[in-house]
Amino acid sequence: MDPKIAEFIDSLRRYAQTCPEHRSLMDDFAGFAAVAPDVFTRAHLAGHFTGSAWVISRDGERALLLHHAKLDRWLQPGGHADGEIDLAAVALREAEEETGLPGLVVESGIFDLDRHGIPARGAEPEHSHWDVRYVVRCTSDETPSLNSESRAAAWRRIDELAADTSLDPSIRRMAARWLAR
Repeated sequence: MDPKIAEFIDSLRRYAQTCPEHRSLMDDFAGFAAVAPDVFTRAHLAGHFTGSAWVISRDGERALLLHHAKLDRWLQPGGHADGEIDLAAVALREAEEETGLPGLVVESGIFDLDRHGIPARGAEPEHSHWDVRYVVRCTSDETPSLNSESRAAAWRRIDELAADTSLDPSIRRMAARWLAR
């Protein structure tokens, strides 16, 4: 096994120690990572790894959500690994590209796991995203500048996100996890 994939699987196991309710999901993620290196690329059509960022303000009171243009939903920044096994680096790259925020910093360790379906679009079949999420803290200017992937950005109080039933359940779960830390 590729040493980078083994290191990633170890990071999943460390995450499961801090989040026992995700133990079964972590086992699924670890098994998927061991299938083949192409699960970190879009070439694995049934599903592939993505990295996402739970972008929080300097004071830790707010999280940044983007209104995703293709999915028409408020979500965290994130995207395809495109062959990169270091999903924390993917989360940081995607947060920088999608928010335009300077001085973003990844905090240590996996913050959340989420496997979700992506509908077919054009030649791309329906598939799963195996999303690994990291806390990315804003350390300077908190004024986002969007790219074409998003229609809007909004800093929201994390306590309000936890209670907002109009949001994706995984956003509420991350908000609750952040508040419980």
